[in-house]
Amino acid sequence: MGALTEKVLLRHTSHDDQTDLDAALERGAYQVLGKALKMQPDALVEEVKKSGLRGRGGAGFPTGLKWTFMPKETSKPKYLVVNADESEPGTFKDRLLMERDPHLCLEGFLISAFAMKASVIFIYIRGEFVHPWRMLDEAITQARAKGYIGKNVLGSGWDVDVILHRGAGAYICGEETALMESLEGKRGYPRLKPPFPASYGVYGNPTTINNVETLAIVPFIVERGADWFLGIGKEKNAGPKLFCMSGHLKRPGVYEAELGIPLMTLINDQCGGMLNPARKLKAVIPGGSSAAVMTAAECADLPMDFDTLAAKGSMLGSAGVMVMDESVCMVRACERVLKFYAHESCGQCTPCRIGADWIYRIVSRVEHGGGTTADLDTLVSVCDGMVGKTICVFADAAALPAKSFVAKFRNEFLDHISMKGCPTKGIPAGAR
Repeated sequence: MGALTEKVLLRHTSHDDQTDLDAALERGAYQVLGKALKMQPDALVEEVKKSGLRGRGGAGFPTGLKWTFMPKETSKPKYLVVNADESEPGTFKDRLLMERDPHLCLEGFLISAFAMKASVIFIYIRGEFVHPWRMLDEAITQARAKGYIGKNVLGSGWDVDVILHRGAGAYICGEETALMESLEGKRGYPRLKPPFPASYGVYGNPTTINNVETLAIVPFIVERGADWFLGIGKEKNAGPKLFCMSGHLKRPGVYEAELGIPLMTLINDQCGGMLNPARKLKAVIPGGSSAAVMTAAECADLPMDFDTLAAKGSMLGSAGVMVMDESVCMVRACERVLKFYAHESCGQCTPCRIGADWIYRIVSRVEHGGGTTADLDTLVSVCDGMVGKTICVFADAAALPAKSFVAKFRNEFLDHISMKGCPTKGIPAGAR
């Protein structure tokens, strides 16, 4: 298990003519859409369900199962919402797909919408993603002109519209119900569930929400079959996966590999190893900043899949893999993570609004020389008061990483406290 024998999602990302629909058509764009429109929608859902595809946005929920939650018989219009917000720090794969192969993305959106009999596709894209927005906007215009969007798509009798909506850069709008609130023009506050989006979503209509990478792989499942997808990776963790590799690496970037590839294979083979070979690996955040940090020892033989990482107390999440060598101060790294979450809390729930800022201030105080050992106990206590106590999992996303930093690198926190400041402060990274 490891590297794929072929590129799948990234096979056309090296081309520089992505806004040229004719060039995309020559490479096979929209051919699978034509095939899908001749199938029964329920058959498409079953094929995706059989494939075992799990959502690539963070939670890893089975995609086909999620699609079955949409009511089959309803007088209301049904919507597909594409989560293109990608706000998790350390994650940049969806942006790459939208920039470098927008027609693949759009084809996946269309096939998925047809499978659920959705009449409108809302693409909620992060406001800062100006270039991806332009690429998708151009792709939508071209696809509409060719008859892939609109009335009676390719003579199938199916009508669909696509609406590209820019957000305003709020992390919380990556949470599906906050995204829907924002899409409706309201403050991005998460909703209480139930009701769930499939029964009461955008404008009160049945809605399914998936992220870009999840939907971009759908054309390949339809074209090659569920068995092809199941043959990649391992049971319950199948298919090709995009990994966002950043940090102290020789070749950071987006890499495509089998789900379940060993982390050290990604680091050493795909990324060329550590940026400075003289420095050892110290820690890795495997799934974006909301995932619990892992020590180098934990990473030695670590398959990168949903279930293994969950069993280890972390998560694959959005596969935003942040690699840190031994020059990194873990207290400072924790402070940086928590500063982000303190800033991005929407403030709707008291444990999150107060707690996210509180734990940030505790770690900041330790980093800058004013901490005590009692602060560490307070931090853990506050985190325990946040986890599972709010409408959405934002509070967990701040608290769980904080607890993991303190638990796994407690000695560094104690050194900061005893020395009344960061031992590496003022020392250039190259000299540590």
